[in-house]
Amino acid sequence: MADIKMVHQHRDVQGGSARAAVFGISDGLVSNVGLILGVAAADTDASNVIIAGVAGLLAGAVSMAAGEYVSVKAETELVERELVIERESLARDPEEETEELASIYMSRGLPADQARDLAGAVMSDPEVALEVHAREELGIAPDAVGNPVAAASSSFIAFMLGAVLPLLPWFVAEGTSAIIASVIIGLVAAAAVGTVLAVFTERSKTKTAARQVFIAAIACSVTYLIGSAVGATVL
Repeated sequence: MADIKMVHQHRDVQGGSARAAVFGISDGLVSNVGLILGVAAADTDASNVIIAGVAGLLAGAVSMAAGEYVSVKAETELVERELVIERESLARDPEEETEELASIYMSRGLPADQARDLAGAVMSDPEVALEVHAREELGIAPDAVGNPVAAASSSFIAFMLGAVLPLLPWFVAEGTSAIIASVIIGLVAAAAVGTVLAVFTERSKTKTAARQVFIAAIACSVTYLIGSAVGATVL
């Protein structure tokens, strides 16, 4: 029977979309739970809470998407500029770049002869040389640059999803019952986000979920207390 070679594969964690989605849903959930409870503590009228919640949802989603687009776009342009500089350097002085690469390999434990042979083999292909130099010198992967549009879209959709969940009870109830429902939905959703994140990072589901719940609980408590104080002052 022929030997079966097991090849492990890695997920693409540098593209930006996954990070934007996780951050977006978490931020949408926590920020809108806080906003809803802050407003509800001052005024439990459902229509006012819904207006505030929808406004927070839309403003937050657009802001998050714009921020992600600008961030990833700027990072992409910086990486592209560094690659242009490195490409020009490889074309202008290949001998020096070969020695530089060999020095990197030697610093990692390769004997001098093997390091120079390996560096020479890499430099024989300009595209391979560029990729290797980018990884070794700059710490970047040219093929893993994020997509600004994808990151912005992921952030926008995820934020809206996270932000709408604690708002749902206010369409069918108001007052204390709606507040309690928003808190429960927010905490359960926070735990779910933590659990999903733990699956991707292969960390403790319990600890990661507890961390997300703790963050959401602190946000809920602080904004509710501030809303109560503001409401009492106005009255």
